[in-house]
Amino acid sequence: MLRPHTLGASIVPVSTGTAAASLTGPIDYPLFLGMLLTSVLLQSATNMFNEYFDYQKGLDTADSVGIGGAIVRHGIKPRTVFGAAVAASVAALATGAYICRRTTWWLAPVGLLSLAAGFLYTGGPLPIAYTPLGELTAGFFMGLVIVLVSFFVQAGHLSPVAFWVAVPQMVLIGAILAANNIRDRERDRAKGRKTLAVLLGKDNAVLLLAAMFAFAYLWTVAAVAYGALNVWSLLVFLSLPKAQAAIRAFKGKDTPAEMMPAMKATAQTNNWFGLFLVLALLIGTAAPGR
Repeated sequence: MLRPHTLGASIVPVSTGTAAASLTGPIDYPLFLGMLLTSVLLQSATNMFNEYFDYQKGLDTADSVGIGGAIVRHGIKPRTVFGAAVAASVAALATGAYICRRTTWWLAPVGLLSLAAGFLYTGGPLPIAYTPLGELTAGFFMGLVIVLVSFFVQAGHLSPVAFWVAVPQMVLIGAILAANNIRDRERDRAKGRKTLAVLLGKDNAVLLLAAMFAFAYLWTVAAVAYGALNVWSLLVFLSLPKAQAAIRAFKGKDTPAEMMPAMKATAQTNNWFGLFLVLALLIGTAAPGR
């Protein structure tokens, strides 16, 4: 129901934004933990709303691959899943209020919009998941917004380095959803979803995924060349084999079960890319003469 294996998508952006802010001053660890908890709660609520609405719309069955399966496999009542999603949302509002009280209440609308996007991804009259905007929405809110807010609550302002580290995170979070939609494209097509994978077809969608990976790495090279990030940031290339593995794993595979390794490798690309970027930023913090 919570899909804990997916939570790297909320942990990595918070860690990246916080590590970038450490270049400007010491880390406020209570705020860091508050951001981390808020981000995890928001993603957990989104996952549970997704589980509930996909069940209501008949997308999820006991044979579905890559789902939490709390309702269709484990017999948890739909209203229980929905109630847990609401509870996680309320908890996120509470931890978000703590962050706002410590920083500025101008962050409250950002948090409310993020919460609404999580609900509207599969809920509401026109769910985002039924449109080609899923990757953009997920990347914007879970990547760009979380990184920038995590930086802001620590530094009290935004700086160019925050955007330099946020953009590849936005793209890689979008890539996770792109891989998910490639895997589910036949089921989505049957249920009337018009995701990018459905509109483009599998081969073109995989090409788009490869381009997203390439953009994230080339963006980092540009940031280092421009002087926005230190040379240690090129450590992110140690995650490149995972990206290559994801693309290879999609080739010649047609069923959702066969494409699960590609989905896993895509998520691992984001996790390892983020880990190495955080490490590079922390090395920059510790560098003499900083």
